[in-house]
Amino acid sequence: MAKKLPLKSLFITLGLAVCVNSYSKSRLDSIQKLPEVVVKAQSYKEVIPAQKLNGKQLEALNSHSVADAVRYFSGIQIKDYGGVGGIKTVDIRSMGTNHMGVFYDGIQLGNAQNGQIDLGKFSLDNIEEISLYNGQKSDIFQPAKDFGSAGTLYLKTRRPSFHNGKTYNLKTIFRTGSFGLVNPSFLYEQKLSSTINLSLNTEYINANGKYKFRYKKVFSDGTLAWDTTATRQNGDIESLRLEATIFGRLNTGQWNLKFYYYDSEKGIPGAIVNNVWKNSQRQWDRNFFTQGSFQKQFGDSYELLINAKYARDYMRYLNPDTTLMYIDNKFWQDEIYISAANKYSIQKNWDVNLSLDYQWNTLDATLTNFASPTRNTLLIALATSLRWNRVKALASVLGTFVSDKSIASSGTGSVSKISKRQNELTPALFLSYQPSNNLPLNIRAFYKRIFRMPTFNDLYYTDIGNADLNPEFVDQYNVGLLYSDYFDGFVSRILLKSDVYYNYVKDKIIAVPKGTGQYRWMMMNIGIGKIRGIDVNIQSDFRVFRKAKFSLNLNYTYQKAQDYSDPTDNEPEAGTYKGQIAYIPWHSGSVVASANWKCFDLNYSFIYVGERYHNSSNIRANYEQPWYTHDISGCYRFKFSKMQVSATLEVNNLLNQYYDVIMNYPMPGRNYKLILKFEI
Repeated sequence: MAKKLPLKSLFITLGLAVCVNSYSKSRLDSIQKLPEVVVKAQSYKEVIPAQKLNGKQLEALNSHSVADAVRYFSGIQIKDYGGVGGIKTVDIRSMGTNHMGVFYDGIQLGNAQNGQIDLGKFSLDNIEEISLYNGQKSDIFQPAKDFGSAGTLYLKTRRPSFHNGKTYNLKTIFRTGSFGLVNPSFLYEQKLSSTINLSLNTEYINANGKYKFRYKKVFSDGTLAWDTTATRQNGDIESLRLEATIFGRLNTGQWNLKFYYYDSEKGIPGAIVNNVWKNSQRQWDRNFFTQGSFQKQFGDSYELLINAKYARDYMRYLNPDTTLMYIDNKFWQDEIYISAANKYSIQKNWDVNLSLDYQWNTLDATLTNFASPTRNTLLIALATSLRWNRVKALASVLGTFVSDKSIASSGTGSVSKISKRQNELTPALFLSYQPSNNLPLNIRAFYKRIFRMPTFNDLYYTDIGNADLNPEFVDQYNVGLLYSDYFDGFVSRILLKSDVYYNYVKDKIIAVPKGTGQYRWMMMNIGIGKIRGIDVNIQSDFRVFRKAKFSLNLNYTYQKAQDYSDPTDNEPEAGTYKGQIAYIPWHSGSVVASANWKCFDLNYSFIYVGERYHNSSNIRANYEQPWYTHDISGCYRFKFSKMQVSATLEVNNLLNQYYDVIMNYPMPGRNYKLILKFEI
């Protein structure tokens, strides 16, 4: 069991005190429900519409972290190392985790050390909307950073809203269930003035992480080596997340200031290899950042957006097992970021934007002969958007100018400073066309070339860094269509999205876990990757009878992601040429169904990931079986005094399937969760 983190008891006590105090001072005599408003629109504001989850859609998923929710987007692959505290990263269209930009309230989350954003650290308790864009967001009025990724995931936190003369809102959630889970959280919103609101959100998680799993090995000739059931050990976690945000409104703009803190200690259960069932490695994380945003319209033609951020990350990794290698490493990251975006409307239907971003990153560690790198990054983006009749176009060019400084130590003890520079220009073009104003159909296409620098670990890690690692380039091509319409009958809404895409990746960098430590990665270029794919999304809403509704969301993805690195490596039994890239399934998909009647909600979700290989050598020894999970939940909502109360029971992995997302990292079988929610 993890040791108690400092001040946790104090924070939890303060949270409960706020709950009691807010309840006692409540002047609200009744909780009124606003009537439902259905907005029907046939126009398409975005050149390339996003995949989005918000409101009831997020509640319908048996998901409580961002990583769990984004699994239901098409074109997404999640690397999940299992358990409550296992690291969870996201990959879009097989281009790699580092090509996915993750933005939290409009500012990118960073990790200069290894580029991995662990989405498991972010709860859905205060998330209002999750949006996924392929290529980039269609709005040109954004920082240069937003133009710098092959795909972008936007997390929008809940903005306070007060009704019926209220001056505060309070939401308290308590979760418990399998793995010894204890997970309270609360969200408190206060109206400070007519233009300024405050939001406080905190969450505490404690779990032993123990669950049964099945360990099965089959020899290459098909005979069974062993088949046993064991309990996953050293998967405990204790974490605390604190967020405070101040929101302000201006006459022609808005601003916000956010503080974020995350503190955790967790065990790293490691891979089940060589008949080793338990590992003793541990990891500590402390992440802090503060960020602010200011947006204002000046006159009819000019608009300004300024963003700024400071982040400080600490991580400690401990391997006390002296039979392997005793390791006790500590890492410190610092980041300073500032951005200015300037949009000017030349005409009513023609806008231009110039964005300038600067970012400073540094990394220090207790490793011997560590390079202590510092990176200065300047990004300049020039973009324009044009709307003419039923045609919309967006074009941009991004300039990326990177300068690295590091220290190299020789065997004689001398130290020298090394500088590396990389300058690149990367263009993008997006087009959409609506054939008829009376036809709710939109045809879209885009091309984008993108560039990314290797991370600090890629280049400078003492054991595995490769200073000669090549930068990675991606050319993206996409053609798709969107059909969306509303009806007055049994079917009230239907949406169909389909895209065909081709990605050409040069000097693709892949990250492979090294040893049992999840923070350590072995980096390598695989030369050329070619990804061909199809994404399909169908959404529909139904009116079954009065006060009864049913919704259905279907996603399907086909991907042929091949390694074209070495044409000579084409041996039938072990060659990698034209092999499917590691962990990319040919077929994957999901189903989410929700039924609502009066105070009852019933939700069902299904995820399927087809066959794949854990190596580009697509031989039987590297084969990974398909896996799928069924999740179901039921919710009952009622009023108690002045509170809105809901009770939810979840059953995840209903059929108790044993599976691995990553080889030798077994996932939990059937598990349960009880959720109580109180809102004032």
